[in-house]
Amino acid sequence: MAEHDTASEVARRLGGFLERHREQLAQRWADAALFRTVFPVSRGEAVEACKAVVDALAEVARTGRLEDIGACGFGTVRERLGRMSASRAWAGSGPSQIAGEVAGLREPLIALLGAEFADPGEEQAHACRLALTVLMSTLGLVVMETAVSAGDELIARQRRQLLAVATPVIRLWDGVVAVPLIGTLDSARSQVVTESLLEAIVDQRARFAILDITGVPAVDSLVAQHLTKTVAAARLMGAECIVSGLRPVIAQTLVRLGIDLGSIITRADLADALAYALGRQGIVVSPAPAAGAIPR
Repeated sequence: MAEHDTASEVARRLGGFLERHREQLAQRWADAALFRTVFPVSRGEAVEACKAVVDALAEVARTGRLEDIGACGFGTVRERLGRMSASRAWAGSGPSQIAGEVAGLREPLIALLGAEFADPGEEQAHACRLALTVLMSTLGLVVMETAVSAGDELIARQRRQLLAVATPVIRLWDGVVAVPLIGTLDSARSQVVTESLLEAIVDQRARFAILDITGVPAVDSLVAQHLTKTVAAARLMGAECIVSGLRPVIAQTLVRLGIDLGSIITRADLADALAYALGRQGIVVSPAPAAGAIPR
């Protein structure tokens, strides 16, 4: 019990120390790499961010939960730390560099803490330095956890953006849109294809939608299932869907797998699919005259 009371007293004393030196620490930390690179123009913003971190550390110290990354005090700055960590990652800083920058915040703390005691070698001073080390280590874990989470979110967002860019919907004619598919068609990309196509059908008031799979290297049962679902969704939106680019080798594969695409309109290539869509609208497509031929 006495040991627990001593630890609690040390934690409370550490919290009080942080509160008293809030302004001094914020001014010193504002020039540290972790904050300076995130707020290169406005030092005032860096100082305010530093104060928020000091307040969080003081709150955690008062509760005595020095090793708990889920302590409520850290929750108040987790979003801010996440933005900072993500910004550092964008600037090319790796996890080890960010961890080193967080560790560098400890030096001003130790210097100020040493002035709190007449004898830096006394037991209470040693206990406070140890508690401070534990607290800063926990802060480092919070920063790294938040950085990893922000990095994962960034990667997921970039992946969604790349999928959207890789699956453009093209307006070929009044009432006719097309999606040229290139590369592997997995579940995530199929979802993007379906959403983009349905949005285009609504925006363009399209009556015909062409899925061109010329650039898809292979069509298996999973890809066929995705195509079937996309065609069904387009029909529900009032558009007739045509699949083009069904090469002989793919047709043979589908037959061998026992996959029936009989309910889906297919054409050999995009030009044939467009001609079909135009013909359904009463537009006749005539072949271009040969070079040098005299039109009648």
